[in-house]
Amino acid sequence: MDTTEAPRSRARAGASDVSYMPGFGNDFETEALPGALPQGQNSPQKCNYGLYAEQLSGSPFTAPRGTNERSWLYRIRPSVRHTRRFTNAGYPFWKSAPCLDDHSLPLGQLRWDPIPAPTARADFLAGIRTMTAAGDVMTQVGMAAHAYAFNDDMVDDYFFNADGELLIVPQRGAISVFTEMGVMEVEPAEICLIPRGMMFKVSRLGDATEWRGYICENYGAKFTMPDRGPIGANCLANARDFKTPVAAFEDKEIPCRVHVKWCGRFYVTEIGHSPLDVVAWHGNYTPFKYDLRTFSPVGAILFDHPDPSIFTVLTAPSGEEGTANVDFVIFPPRWLVAEHTFRPPWYHRNIMSEFMGLILGQYDAKEKGFVPGGMSLHNMMLPHGPDAFGFEKASNSELKPVKLDHTMAFMFETRFPQQLTKYAAELETLQDDYIDCWDGLERRFDGTPGIK
Repeated sequence: MDTTEAPRSRARAGASDVSYMPGFGNDFETEALPGALPQGQNSPQKCNYGLYAEQLSGSPFTAPRGTNERSWLYRIRPSVRHTRRFTNAGYPFWKSAPCLDDHSLPLGQLRWDPIPAPTARADFLAGIRTMTAAGDVMTQVGMAAHAYAFNDDMVDDYFFNADGELLIVPQRGAISVFTEMGVMEVEPAEICLIPRGMMFKVSRLGDATEWRGYICENYGAKFTMPDRGPIGANCLANARDFKTPVAAFEDKEIPCRVHVKWCGRFYVTEIGHSPLDVVAWHGNYTPFKYDLRTFSPVGAILFDHPDPSIFTVLTAPSGEEGTANVDFVIFPPRWLVAEHTFRPPWYHRNIMSEFMGLILGQYDAKEKGFVPGGMSLHNMMLPHGPDAFGFEKASNSELKPVKLDHTMAFMFETRFPQQLTKYAAELETLQDDYIDCWDGLERRFDGTPGIK
């Protein structure tokens, strides 16, 4: 139990005393004031400090023990006081599945440069732009892929998403994510996850000139660590590297607003205090952060290379075994050593739909045109693979050990077709000539034996 006293307001950027508890899916306990956390029971008749006990459930009560998730929160006011009468709110660029926006862009392999930076004040919520959506938010199946770019803090504005959990992937600029259960500071090459229904706000950190990144909104079963199978007990993402924040709270009695996304629509309510007032908590329904640089890649050490699923950090399962509602896959720095092998990703058609982003550096299959902050979409059964430049380079390079360094790409991969939003279809940064990157793949076959 962490009993280190936390500041009562962490609205400022650059807090130096943020700390975490290690482990994935653990049952944690933490308190920001000594004695705030009850011992031996969840709901005493009277809680210390005049707090209210409240349970936040992330699964049905009767879910099996291995998937049952809940946390007990001890807070200054119960959440029912944070959700007064709602009014409609508008975030027109945040879309939900099924997304059947009317646009004229035909089916195809697509790639974008980064979305434009906002020209007016925009906090994290106002800066979100949906690129694709898949499945159905009403039936809690599928996901949406968003990009964000913002330039202002959520000071007195708070948000929770009843439609799904949010996996946030910063690309430029570190952020502070203050949740009901504590503070996470997240920089590029790190990720954080906000569970479904958890209140939070986002602020800028540091002296960056831009704050931008990506979000996977997962409507379905929550993200978990993938089974390693014959890999065994170690490598890929290790449980100890996932970090859950210790308790921290705001004691702030000024007008505030709570924004809500529920079944694809947005609402807002006015309250007279901060809803981030949880002084202590225990349980296993928690936010967390993870440093992608701690991912331990596994690959071929003789010839060929395994499927890209070997780079899965987190997976959200569907009802079909081995078929994900959404996978979060990364392509980190790693050694290439395979003999007699075309080393970049091979040409491919896939039942899964792939939304890809680049956090830093270059992607080895697309060294030209795919820039940090950019995105690509290869929907189900559309062919894709190395561009002509990458093919020629990989086909003729000396097969000595090579380290891919200073790179970090990722993929949101789902079983469902990703429908393009009108915003994405008409975005000025859409690369109209993307399909041309394969034009140089000319006929090499001449009917005679031997390698050409």
